[in-house]
Amino acid sequence: MIGGARTIGVAEVIDALRGVDDPEYPGVSVVDMGMIAAATVTGGRAEVELITTFTGCPAHDVISADIARAVGSLDGIIGVEVRRSDQSWDTSRLSDHAREVMARDFMVPVALPGRPTECPRCGEAALVEQSPFGPARCRAVHRCGACHEVVEVLRA
Repeated sequence: MIGGARTIGVAEVIDALRGVDDPEYPGVSVVDMGMIAAATVTGGRAEVELITTFTGCPAHDVISADIARAVGSLDGIIGVEVRRSDQSWDTSRLSDHAREVMARDFMVPVALPGRPTECPRCGEAALVEQSPFGPARCRAVHRCGACHEVVEVLRA
């Protein structure tokens, strides 16, 4: 402890970020979404580098504010800066937990490069893209050839 303040490490910042959900997928944290490129703590000041799922993501400001609030609430943090990362996000950054919750709770399976995408309803790898344009720029509309369900797929 320096001057009575508790020293916070990066692990504690990441733990706090596990409580910040992607606003589109409650129950899936920004950590599980793979949106945290880096986090540092120097002299009680935290810096978090955020990767959004696509350039121009309308939720960027909300997510940044949630991150600043969560990290700023840690005892020993005296300032938080959230920066937009130059890194590109892709579905390989998602944790297994995120993929499971998105398919089970939101009916949004995740496309991974070189792997078939399973229908969240019937489990068959029979999804066929109907339109590259979904309700969000990061999703495309597919139809399952087995059960005929229409689903939005998070693009690879």
